[in-house]
Amino acid sequence: MGRHDLSESRIYEWLTGDEDSRMCDDIPDSACHEQPRNFMLHLWASLGNKLADELSSARLVLPWLMGIIGAPVWMVGLLVPIRESGALLPQIFVAGFIRLKPQRKWVWVAGAALQALAAVVLAALALWSNGSLGGSLVLMALVMLSLARGLSSIATKDVMGKTIAKRRRGTLMGWSGSVAGAATLAAGGVLMLLDDSLGKVTLAALLGIAAFGWAVNGICAARIEETPGAVEGGENAWDSIKQGLTLLKQDRTFLHFNLCRALLLSSALALPYLALLGQQQSGSELSSLGLLVVVSGLAAMVASPVWGKRADHSSRGVMRDAAIGTTLCCLLGAGITWLPTVVSERIWPYALVYAALVIVHHGVRLGRKTYLVDMASQDNRALYVALSNTLTGVLMLLVGGVVGLLAQWLGSSALLLVLSATALAAMFSALRLPQVE
Repeated sequence: MGRHDLSESRIYEWLTGDEDSRMCDDIPDSACHEQPRNFMLHLWASLGNKLADELSSARLVLPWLMGIIGAPVWMVGLLVPIRESGALLPQIFVAGFIRLKPQRKWVWVAGAALQALAAVVLAALALWSNGSLGGSLVLMALVMLSLARGLSSIATKDVMGKTIAKRRRGTLMGWSGSVAGAATLAAGGVLMLLDDSLGKVTLAALLGIAAFGWAVNGICAARIEETPGAVEGGENAWDSIKQGLTLLKQDRTFLHFNLCRALLLSSALALPYLALLGQQQSGSELSSLGLLVVVSGLAAMVASPVWGKRADHSSRGVMRDAAIGTTLCCLLGAGITWLPTVVSERIWPYALVYAALVIVHHGVRLGRKTYLVDMASQDNRALYVALSNTLTGVLMLLVGGVVGLLAQWLGSSALLLVLSATALAAMFSALRLPQVE
């Protein structure tokens, strides 16, 4: 056991750049002693989660599933909104429930188990369902998957706040993003090799691997050494909403952070439209989508540790720089269409800008996650995370609908120009945020 602890400490010190693996801030001494081991368990959990996310992607894999089982086309349009907003909207309702638990890791485990079960259901539907009924069942399984994801999301951040010290959380999320990028790269490689020969059995196998990934996520979460925390202040759903609205009125920093986070949605909203623009211009088939997944994985592997290190010094600065990067990437993506056809009708220019935007988007995610965790205290972190995510879920539904209408009316290229202006506003908003590190 001693050698095992020594090895984990050395790996932890190498990953974080610490000379002393027991250097801690704002977590109990018992959690400080277990920090190297917990750090590695968080990394393995992230690997399982990201691999599962990629192999059950609502932007790629599930549309194929709908096509294979012959579901109506309109159902395909519901996949991404359900997947994204369903994970965020209910979080305020479970924040008070989580607050009543002295160990929040078991909520994380429950969320991982439910996601694994939903993936198994999807795998079964890939083999044995057809038509409108099959499509409806897929959407129902996706609702379950999305709600469970929200449960795990809020618990994961709360457990991280209790087990990983300040000025180490950004580094952890950075390396998690890098490991997740490797999983994304592997998933993209598989999709490129499969090309258009994806059948029911193969698709069911991919979803089965996704279920395994969430099982790994839950097992790692269960093994994290979490010191029991205070349970005072637990609220029911409506009390949590009232308390959250009071926080928005009283805590101006929290309100300003959520405004900045809303403006930073431009990076997430731009990604699918940049990919769509590339497909529209190049006329490429499935292999082009596989290429975009591969460059996304490579970009995440390179970018996340760098962003994570920077976030530990200034998460506000990371949000600012990521907003600038989003502005530039949106302008570049729109500008490609004005180049000669020998360039504009190839997938590679769009793939390069897409990779740059993925790098920037990881900065957005790491910056705002680190800022939120560091801004909150152990007593109110679950509520802050839940309220912020619920607000973002509402905005994603509203803004996503507006963006979709604008894309239909203006086209993908003009929409990217609109999103670049939104990202520029996010930069000015980030500049006004106070430092929290």
